[in-house]
Amino acid sequence: MNQDAVTAFQQLYQQLNRDTVNKTLLAQVYGDAIHFQDPFHQIYGLQALTDYFVNLYENVEYIEFDFGHCWYDNNHAFIRWQMHYRHPRINGGNTVTVDGGSELIWQDNRIIQHRDFFDAGQMLYEKLPLIGWLIRKLKERMQ
Repeated sequence: MNQDAVTAFQQLYQQLNRDTVNKTLLAQVYGDAIHFQDPFHQIYGLQALTDYFVNLYENVEYIEFDFGHCWYDNNHAFIRWQMHYRHPRINGGNTVTVDGGSELIWQDNRIIQHRDFFDAGQMLYEKLPLIGWLIRKLKERMQ
């Protein structure tokens, strides 16, 4: 694993959208036995990851990632990012910005573990009408 592998990962996410997501594209950086985890799901295998991304991106009208600092050593990396996306049923169809990071582990030049860290409220829950109001009020009380 080296800077080229990190760059390939970043380029993949610059290309992904509802029209481009497919197994061939994902296989450029992910291994067949990929273990993917985010605050909502745990997924095992490249086909399951492909199905998840196809479903996830289906109604996303716009998505873009801005990558920040990256730390890597041997076969591990952690990449900070900011995601901007628009979905017609979230946040009134306006752009949502989410701060996060991805922990990645490579084996044989393919990612075999990918774990995303982000605030699920910032991504989704706070943007939904009734639940969003409740979560924002709870956060205010905790400060």
